[in-house]
Amino acid sequence: MESHEVLKASLEEVGIKLAAHKLGLSQSMVYKWCQPDGEDGARAVNPLDRVLELVQLTKSTQVLEWLCQQAGGYYVANPPSDLSSPVEVLQATQRMVSEFSLLLSSVTASLADDQAISPEEAKEIRHIWQNLKSVGEFFVASSEAGRFRL
Repeated sequence: MESHEVLKASLEEVGIKLAAHKLGLSQSMVYKWCQPDGEDGARAVNPLDRVLELVQLTKSTQVLEWLCQQAGGYYVANPPSDLSSPVEVLQATQRMVSEFSLLLSSVTASLADDQAISPEEAKEIRHIWQNLKSVGEFFVASSEAGRFRL
């Protein structure tokens, strides 16, 4: 989906009039955000495009991570991969199992010393969990791309 399509769909329920009022903007500005590029490429650059430009400029995902946290979630990057080459399905499966095992080991180790998970240990568990989700996404994306071969 294009950014203007995402904004248009997101604003359907609340309405452009109310959104413009709450954001302190004119309705015409919000309408422009929801339109594709004109024939000459001119349009109002919408907030999604601006955030994307910021991420590309800084080469950092901190802005995305913050936005996801504010929305009640977490940002998980897709692993870099060349979706054109075949992948061994057993190796990809073993990697997922290995990452999950690492998560379980971390939880077990955290609980072993004092039967509680400290904030520092929770950070480590979160880090391992983020990696596991990324490995899982690689597996699913590879499946969708038809990359698995025996």
